[in-house]
Amino acid sequence: MNGHDAEAQDYGPREDDATSRFEIDETNLRSAQQQNASPRTGRSIWQTIIRWIKGPPNPQPQIVRPWMPKIQQYPAQWLDQTFPSQRSKIALLLSLCVCWLGIFGSLLTISTSTGKIKGYNETIQYLHCTDTFWYAKNGCGLDGNECQPFNCSSFAFRCPANCAGVQLLNPRMIGDQEINYRPLVVGGPVYRGDSFVCGAAIHAGVVSDFDGGCGVVSKIGRHDGFLSTTQNGISSVGFESHFPLSFTFSTDKVSCRVKDLRWIILAVSIVFTTVISVFTASPITHFATLFLIIFAHVSLVSDPSGISYRSQSVLADLFSNFVGRFLPAAFCAVVIYIICVKRTLLGLKAPVEKTILWLGGCWVGALSNYTFEWIPISRLTSHDLEQQPGAKLALAIIVLVIVLIIAQQIYYFRLEGRLPRYMALYAIFIAAIMASLALPGLNLRIHHYILALLLLPGTSMQTRPSLLYQGLLIGLFINGIARWGFDPVLQTAGALRGDGAFGSLIPNITDPVVSLDTPTCNITFDWDPPPMPNPYDGISVLVNDVERYRSYFGESTSAGETFTWERTVLGMPEYFRFGYLKENNGLDYTNAGIWNANGTWTEIAPKQEDRGFTLLR
Repeated sequence: MNGHDAEAQDYGPREDDATSRFEIDETNLRSAQQQNASPRTGRSIWQTIIRWIKGPPNPQPQIVRPWMPKIQQYPAQWLDQTFPSQRSKIALLLSLCVCWLGIFGSLLTISTSTGKIKGYNETIQYLHCTDTFWYAKNGCGLDGNECQPFNCSSFAFRCPANCAGVQLLNPRMIGDQEINYRPLVVGGPVYRGDSFVCGAAIHAGVVSDFDGGCGVVSKIGRHDGFLSTTQNGISSVGFESHFPLSFTFSTDKVSCRVKDLRWIILAVSIVFTTVISVFTASPITHFATLFLIIFAHVSLVSDPSGISYRSQSVLADLFSNFVGRFLPAAFCAVVIYIICVKRTLLGLKAPVEKTILWLGGCWVGALSNYTFEWIPISRLTSHDLEQQPGAKLALAIIVLVIVLIIAQQIYYFRLEGRLPRYMALYAIFIAAIMASLALPGLNLRIHHYILALLLLPGTSMQTRPSLLYQGLLIGLFINGIARWGFDPVLQTAGALRGDGAFGSLIPNITDPVVSLDTPTCNITFDWDPPPMPNPYDGISVLVNDVERYRSYFGESTSAGETFTWERTVLGMPEYFRFGYLKENNGLDYTNAGIWNANGTWTEIAPKQEDRGFTLLR
C-alpha cells in the first residue's frame, strides 16, 4: 500500500483516471437529475412535510423560565416558612375563601336588595335594561289591549348599572324610521311606551349608567309628538305622531338606599383571586378556586342572566340561575383541567407571570360584556355582519389574529413533538363542524363557550403566550355559561329569530282612497289577493306601530277586504304598515306609507330583501 502511494506521489494522477472520474461524476449527476424529475419527487415532499410535522428528533417540553425568579418565588417561600404543614395551608386557603364569601355575599345582598325609596312607601320593582311597557310589532294585541293600562299607573323601580350600552339587535320600525344597534329610547321628557324604561331613565337623568339607581315612573296614556334629544350619552328617536301609551318620570328627587355595587364587588373579587394566584403553587387548587370565584362573580354580579319580570326577590332568582349552571360547568371544568390546564400550570415557577397572564386573561374573558364591548360585532350572523357598521373589518382582523396565534401554537407543538396528535384532534373537530353544517333545518351556532372549548386544547403547553390564551379562553367559557347557559349548538331558525325578520312575503297594497271631507277625514286601503296556494291566515295593519286592524281570509263579510281609518283633525302624519298573519301572529310588515299632515299620501317604499337570520355563530 505504501508503494502505490509513493508512485502516485512521484508521477501524479493519470489522464485516463481523470477522464474516468469525470465520466462517473457526469453519470451520477445525470442519475440525480433523473431522480429529481421522476414522480417520486412528490413523495419526497410529503415525506419532508410529515417529517416536519413529527418535529425534531429530540423534542423538549416548553418551560417558562421566570423573570426575576427570586422576587416571584418569594411569596411561596414565605408561605412555606410561615405555614410549613399541608394542613395549615389548607386551613389558610379555606379561611381566605370564607372571608371572600362573607364580603362578597354581604355586598351582593346589599346591592340586590330592593327595599324602599326614601320618602316613598311603595316597594321598589327591579327592572332589566330591556324592560318596556310595549312589545314589538303586534305583541300587545289589537289596539294594544294586552298592554293595558295605558295611564293612571305608576310604580317605583330600580335599574342596574351599564344599561346605556344595551342596544337593539334586530331592526325596529319607529314610524318610517328603521333603527338598530342603538338604545330604544323614543322621545323625552315624555317617552313612547315601547322605549326601554332604564335607557329612558338614564336619558332623563333619573338614574346613572355607572351604578344604576331608582326612580318613579308614571304612565300618562296617549301623547302627540315625541322629541329627539341627546342627553346623558343617549340620543333618543323622534316620532312626530301619536301613540296610545307614554310615560314620564317623577321630578321629585328620589334615591335608593344603596345603588348597584358591582364595581366595588369586582375590586374585592380581583384582590382575592390575585392573592390566591400569587401564593398558590398547586395547579388544581389554583384552577378550582379561581374558577369558582370568577364564575360566581359573572353569574351574580357582572353579567347576570335574566330574572323574573319586575322581580322583588332578585337575589333568589340570581342564585337559582347560578346553581343550575355552575354544576354542569364544573364537570366541564374537570375535563378542561385534565386536558389543558394541568399541563400548562404544573411545575410553573413564575407565580407573578401566572397571575398577570393567566388570571389577567381570565378576567378579561370573563368580563367580555365590558372588555369586548367596543368590537362592532354583536352576533356572528350574516344579517348583523351586513348591517352593523365596521363588523366585516372587525371580523377580518379577528380571523387574522386567530390565524397568527394558531401558527404560533403549531410551532410550539412541533417543538414538543405533539403536533400530530393535535392535528388529528382538530381534524375531528372540523369534520364534526362540517357534518353539523350539512344537517337540514338546523343552523350551527358557535357560542363563545363553544369557541373556547374548541381552542383550549391548543393552549396545553407551558409558554407565556399559552398562559394568556388559556386564561382568556377559560374566561370566555365562564362568561358564556354563567350568562347564557348551555345553549344548543344546533338551533332552528325560529329559535334564533327572536323579534327579527321571518323572511315572509309582504302584502301588495294598492293606492288608497283619501277623503278629506270635514269633520272626519278617512283613508281606505285594499290589497291584492295572497299568492296561491295561500300559506297565510289573514292581514294585519299597524297604524303608528300599533295594530289597529286584522282580518282573516275566507270571512264572509266585505269588511275583510278593505280597511278604513278615520281621524278627526289633520296636523300630524300617520304611518301605515301591512303584514300577513300566521297562527295569529304578525309576520313581516311592509315599510311605512305616510298619510301626511296635509292629507296627502306618500306611497309605501319597496322593502329591501331581508333573508332573515342565517346564523354563523
